[in-house]
Amino acid sequence: MTLYHFVGIKGSGMSALAQVLHDMNYRVQGSDVEKYFFTQQALEDSGIEILPFQRENIQPGMTVIAGNAFPDTHEEIQEAMKLGLPVVRYHKFLGDFMQKFTSIAVTGAHGKTSTTGLLAHVIKGAKPTSFLIGDGTGKGQQDAEYFVFEACEYRRHFLSYFPDYAIMTNIDFDHPDYFANVDDVFSAFQEMALQVKKGIFACGDDEQLQKIQAKVPVLFYGFGEENDFQARNVNKSEKGTSFDVFVRNTFYASFSIPTYGDHNVLNALSVIAVCHYEEIDAEAVQEQLSTFSGVKRRFTEKFIGDQVIIDDYAHHPTEIKATIDSARQKYPDKDLVAVFQPHTFTRTQTFLTDFAKSLCEADHVFLCDIFGSARENHGKLSIQDLREKVEGAHLINENDTSPLLAYDNSVIIFMGAGDIQKFQAAYEELKRDHVKGA
Repeated sequence: MTLYHFVGIKGSGMSALAQVLHDMNYRVQGSDVEKYFFTQQALEDSGIEILPFQRENIQPGMTVIAGNAFPDTHEEIQEAMKLGLPVVRYHKFLGDFMQKFTSIAVTGAHGKTSTTGLLAHVIKGAKPTSFLIGDGTGKGQQDAEYFVFEACEYRRHFLSYFPDYAIMTNIDFDHPDYFANVDDVFSAFQEMALQVKKGIFACGDDEQLQKIQAKVPVLFYGFGEENDFQARNVNKSEKGTSFDVFVRNTFYASFSIPTYGDHNVLNALSVIAVCHYEEIDAEAVQEQLSTFSGVKRRFTEKFIGDQVIIDDYAHHPTEIKATIDSARQKYPDKDLVAVFQPHTFTRTQTFLTDFAKSLCEADHVFLCDIFGSARENHGKLSIQDLREKVEGAHLINENDTSPLLAYDNSVIIFMGAGDIQKFQAAYEELKRDHVKGA
């Protein structure tokens, strides 16, 4: 039986795929840098071996799955080629693997991970389901009928996939290091749409998605009356959000979710639409929607003393605004303190004014230094450029997070796609000591 060796196993997609294969009784191991990543906890819990990078890891009889971040010149990939072993890129392997199931891709500029997690949670309540989520979570089911997975548009990687269905949450300009503009992003989604085999569920409230053409039915969901699946009578309470769903202007059912914000209603609506199309019982969908606990790093809450501390992956102006909006709806009587770490110099430069506008939705703003990606670690601008655009913003560093202690009975939101978690961890330790000493 072949051994699957993952080069870069701590990557969010790679770690999730490794878990899926492991759960389905394939032999799995992998290698990566020794730095700790939050994705490795699940691998360790599953007993999947993680080795430091070295060419000696590669042995005859293996199939090598290579992470997208690692070039063909990587020592392990070179060794595999020298031994004549199969070397398959992550997205190519995933594209072939999903053909065994009814596959549902979840894609979009924002909301992919949350929607994938929600869809997986709902469908597995009714049918055996395997899933792969972009927060590093993967689960394989031996007798799976469905395969739910997150499909990323970056570098057009999702064009390796030919899914049965696709949810498209929105189209927005992001990844300015690769895409030229929003038209370039649209062209990638349009190409992806032509590869879907059974049906597309697109947010009809999104102007770009209204233009999508496909060879299969395109069903629209949203708040507008022209949508095939429409959310009406949205109500917020201490328990979350409830709403009615109308299918082509005919009442279908009422649903409740334990979250806040229009984006979360839309995510749930896309899931309801898929389940309706696949004839999954509405009562099963209602039950599963009401028990979804979320995915990693998406509005993850902790309570320390009188403060609510939220961890969120938001790294684009649209996402920051949505996260702050959710917090405002859930905690209307508390001050919101945003702690933001910009991710990549190209994105910060491109959206500098938009970042400032979104951050100003919070009551107070703290900024961390820009986190450069593996592809770029310096730039002409600095965090001061963003600070100058956000009135009253302060800078903060990992070694002194004490200014946040001043905000009694507030919500502190740590946002970013880099290593913002180290700022949060430092502050949580300080806050706990402060609470003990009080």
